[in-house]
Amino acid sequence: MSKLMNNMMGNLMGKMIKLFLGSVLLTLSLFGAAHAAGGDISGAVVKQPLNISAIIMFLIFVLATLGITWWAASKTKTKDDFYAAGGGITPWQNGTAIAGDFMSAATFLGITGAIYGFGFDAMILAVGVMAAWPVILFMMAERIRNLGSYTFIDVVSYRLDKKPIRIISAIGSLSVVIFYLIAQMVGAGKLIQLLFGLDYVYAVILVSFLMICYVSFGGMLATTWVQLIKAVLLLIGGTFIAFMVMKSFNFNVEAILSSAVDIHPKGAAILGPGLWLKDPIAIISIALTMMFGIMGLPHILMRLFTVKDAKDARKSVFVATTLMGYFYILIIIIGFGAVTFVMNNPDYHDAAGNILGGGNMVALHLTQYMGGDFMLGFMSAVAFATILAVVAGLTLAGAATIAHDLYSKTFKKGTVSSAEEIKISRIATFALGGIAVVLGIAFEHQNVAFVASMALAVAASVNFPILIMSIYWSNMTTRGAIAGGVVGLILSIGLIILGPGVWVSVLGNAEPIFPQFYPTFYSMPLAFIAIWVFSLLDKSAQAEKEKALFDEQLVRSETGIGISGASNH
Repeated sequence: MSKLMNNMMGNLMGKMIKLFLGSVLLTLSLFGAAHAAGGDISGAVVKQPLNISAIIMFLIFVLATLGITWWAASKTKTKDDFYAAGGGITPWQNGTAIAGDFMSAATFLGITGAIYGFGFDAMILAVGVMAAWPVILFMMAERIRNLGSYTFIDVVSYRLDKKPIRIISAIGSLSVVIFYLIAQMVGAGKLIQLLFGLDYVYAVILVSFLMICYVSFGGMLATTWVQLIKAVLLLIGGTFIAFMVMKSFNFNVEAILSSAVDIHPKGAAILGPGLWLKDPIAIISIALTMMFGIMGLPHILMRLFTVKDAKDARKSVFVATTLMGYFYILIIIIGFGAVTFVMNNPDYHDAAGNILGGGNMVALHLTQYMGGDFMLGFMSAVAFATILAVVAGLTLAGAATIAHDLYSKTFKKGTVSSAEEIKISRIATFALGGIAVVLGIAFEHQNVAFVASMALAVAASVNFPILIMSIYWSNMTTRGAIAGGVVGLILSIGLIILGPGVWVSVLGNAEPIFPQFYPTFYSMPLAFIAIWVFSLLDKSAQAEKEKALFDEQLVRSETGIGISGASNH
């Protein structure tokens, strides 16, 4: 009977995975055809005259980061070095790099543009992210570091049936990586087009080429240092812009908001909810997306393995939380300040009245207004650096999922040598680079903050439920995890297709079948329910074995007995 149930579950999983893959392809094609999911804050991207200072700073950064990559390549010899920098990254380095992952194009360009267009509603993007980090600090960082090796999939497969759980978790992980890559590539393409006058397509190709160089040769060590350097530079630049905005209003926050109300066409409505998020369920859904999606991002969770132990993992999260909190305060000041200094400024609008470069570029327009061409060049180069660093981290996470979780651990059952696994990782890096180019072009007209939120919706509905339940619930079984993962995947993708972003904007229907843009309010709880129900119904011998292993997992997760130490660099 148990064997029959296993076969039935295997067949069901195979069918559901095929259905999911079809849904992913359909979603990508539909969204590629979309023109304006964030239409209120987007505009025509117009090529601008060359900014020599920006080009010089950009070239300096590229040369410096390639130098770092060359240095890191000499120290990257094993898969432990490639995936986790040998566990030798210090907490302040890792924490700054984690913060750098969030001080990205989606944050600096996208959220600033969203605040510029929607005011208060867009601030939930920042608040939701910050709400996640105390949970990660106190409930997840230590246990993830003690249970895993390179990816969060190592954690969820610790006591469960390795092959099926790694496959379903890898599909969820790669889906998140691809959606997040889209957001970064769109930001990079528009930035270079605006800055250098380079065609969008060539800009996206350039980003992909540099990304492949960083990851293929330097691995996690190069990716970490690129993230760290650009995070410091972005904090410096963001502090300057926010300081100049505050100085213009005699450091009176109330005056900044009053001026924004007077100038914005929506008036006082920008200080309250309703311009973008129309009902309470929409607000709750995006808050869930931002908060719990963070806890399922593979490139963030991967960073917890780059330090030597759980204590350093907690310190890393604390440093990251502090830096991100400060930066999000800067973003809010910059967003409302841009309403005053950019919205009615003809220098930053085309003949039709659209903002040059679209809503994603308002932060850079404000930078030029406050600091001239030199500061614009600096922040443009730094903004581009943020994109390079983030796509490198995403690509490394995707490559680790393909080479480590799927190829080595699932299909080759751990018999692959370190050199062969690194080789597969590099091949995967090239493949992901190609995918990033294609999808970056297809999603050219999407607001990057919204596209990044799609990745978070999948992470919150798939990766987070499986991860948190595997750590804390002793009765979770492989069947339950697979059921929850499949439910979360299909609902998060399917409801996006049926929502207003695709069903109305792309397919031209009058009303969406699913009323919300973000599906997390429904998809995440149903994923948890599926995990709970199918785990309780699973009475197989394998399930009993998995439940019995929980005590061993608990000891490992809380003590760290048996984890690998840091390598010497």
